[in-house]
Parts: sequence; C-alpha cells; structure tokens
Amino acid sequence: MDTVATNGKAPTARERARTEITAEILATARERLTKQGPGELSLRAVARDVGMVSSAVYRYFASRDELLTALLIAAYNELGAAAEDADAGVEDREAYLERWLATCNAIRNWALSHPGDYALLYGSPVPGYAAPQDTIPAATRVTLALVRIVTDAHEGGADIRPAPANVPVGVESLMQDALDYLGALGITPAGPAAEIALRSISAWSAIFGTISFELFGHLVGSVSDYDAYFQQVIIRLTDDLGLAKPAQT
Repeated sequence: MDTVATNGKAPTARERARTEITAEILATARERLTKQGPGELSLRAVARDVGMVSSAVYRYFASRDELLTALLIAAYNELGAAAEDADAGVEDREAYLERWLATCNAIRNWALSHPGDYALLYGSPVPGYAAPQDTIPAATRVTLALVRIVTDAHEGGADIRPAPANVPVGVESLMQDALDYLGALGITPAGPAAEIALRSISAWSAIFGTISFELFGHLVGSVSDYDAYFQQVIIRLTDDLGLAKPAQT
C-alpha cells in the first residue's frame, strides 16, 4: 500500500525520497548509538556514514537534538509496541499472571536486542539535551502496558496485602500526580488506588532497574544466570501487585 501524504493524496516522488532518506538517517544513527553511545552522536558523523555532506543532513534534522528526539520517539514506540503485542498475545485476558510475565519478558528481550536504543532511553542523560514534551506519549506506552495489566486484575477481583504498618503516611498525596495522569487516560484502579499506583511504579522501576543492571554490567559477579534472575524478580513482583495465583490447597 502506498503511503498517503498528509493532504490525502499519494506522495510525490520527492516526498517518497525524503521519507526514505529520513529513515536511512535514523537507521544509521541507531547503529551509532549501539557502537558509541548517545553522548557521541553527531549529525556530522551520521552524515558521513550515510554518504552525505553534513549540510545536506540539516535539511532533514535541524540539529542533533532534533535527531535525538526522533530517535527517542521511534525507540519508545518500538518498545511500547513490543510490550503491547506481548500482552495482546495472551488470549485469556483474565490470565493476569501470564500477561504480566509475557509483557515483562518482551520488554527485556527488546532491550537486549537494542542495547544502544535502550541506553538512549534509560541510560545516562545526554549532556546538553532535554527531551521535549512530544516524547511523552511514546515514552509512557510501555508503562501503561504494565499498568493496564495490574488495573485489569484488580477490576477482576485481585487483591493486595495491606501496606506495612511502619511505612510513612501520605501515600494518597504522594501518588496524586500518577492517579491524575491515569485518570486523564480513563484508567481508574479498582480498590486502594493510591496503594496500587505506588506498587505499580515500584514494580516498573524494579523491572527497568534490573534490565539496566544487566545491560550496563552491574550484575557481574553477583548473578551468573541473568535470565533466571529476571524471572525471579518479575514473579516476585506479582505477589506485591496482587497478581500471583493463590496457593492450591
């Protein structure tokens, strides 16, 4: 199927060429991310790899920051799609544990297959670059994929253990921003909403923290089987989230 231009007409040869060259620049930049890391990315280096003069690349991306933003959005969308597809692949929508494990493993598999992209998303900040607001919809896709499993489970009757008695008070106010954001998306946790939100964010940070430790070499000397360790982490999280199946009696 031919790509349709924004004006509803079939794209011209010039528009098709621009789309193809833009895609080539992005693909080349992603290769550089894997080889050298986000901090070393430059339009001049990418232009050289593509076989263009640097001034020509500026017709497609006005600055390094604009290129970084495009790379962020593309990578976040790919990761989000991987998580969403894994969840959708579980036919039994009430199999919340299976949905959770499939989604978490898809996130890790994507990260291992795209270490350069993952470093751009979750590694050290690139000096001098601040991601603009238009990266947020793509960035939240993977988080929402996880949150929807948790909220679906609680709508289906899942329950969580009470919060420990010795934790500081004020969970409701602490989680208000998260609840407001979910509410704007039409997601309202059933049950103790603030507690569910807190545990969901804790699980999210544990998942990505574990993946980051693996990719960035922080598990060396502590863990010998990274895959088995990740499975242990994500399974234990299901107990805190109320997703774990009750023990058979």
